[in-house]
Amino acid sequence: MTIKQAKKLDLQKILQSDPAATSAWVVKRTYTGYKALCAYRYAHWFWQKGMKRIALFIAYRAKVKTGVDIHPAAKIGSGILIDHGVGLVVGETTEIGDNCVLYQGVTLGGTGKDVGKRHPTIDEDVMISAGAKVLGPVHIGAHSKIGAGSVVLKDVPPHSTVVGIPGKVVKQDGVRVSDMDQTCLPDPIMEEFARLNKRVYDLEKTLGVHACRYSLTVDEDNAISKTEHEPQRHSN
Repeated sequence: MTIKQAKKLDLQKILQSDPAATSAWVVKRTYTGYKALCAYRYAHWFWQKGMKRIALFIAYRAKVKTGVDIHPAAKIGSGILIDHGVGLVVGETTEIGDNCVLYQGVTLGGTGKDVGKRHPTIDEDVMISAGAKVLGPVHIGAHSKIGAGSVVLKDVPPHSTVVGIPGKVVKQDGVRVSDMDQTCLPDPIMEEFARLNKRVYDLEKTLGVHACRYSLTVDEDNAISKTEHEPQRHSN
């Protein structure tokens, strides 16, 4: 695929996915993510031709102007949307499939001074939300979603949703979330707290123990306990 064809598919992806992208003119002249991606495609061409100094200089200039750091050796497919993009980092041996969405602050990086393949492989149609970190030579399966702020250190199977630190594969009642929704994601930490809270409540009920007056669980005993311990207000 030529650079021109890849840029055209990138532009189409942005116009289809981003409601703020009102025209091709706006995208080409004001979208830093698109500008950085275009610069990467030229830098990558020079890198493949063995002109690495020119490639690195183009990548450096793009980083200064856009705040997006993409190594020219990375392999990135077409139809890519980099939304906002500031703070995005894509490492040298990263591979990204077609039709992926990357938000600001995403890091596709390594975990140390390893040599060889040391950055992630992202399959097609993956969404990585704002601030997420995918580190090391992990594999992210197609049609997966990485929640905002997550840190992914292990492989992710296709059609998965990952949230948390470290990232864990979770499901939202077996229902696939909306394609471009970063917020409609399950919270495994709160789900675990809710599960533990229910177990404590069941144990207290079995043992006939009144819930603590400060407990988040509100039942009849707890409500009565709180009422009994509330200070009485006396009118003058």
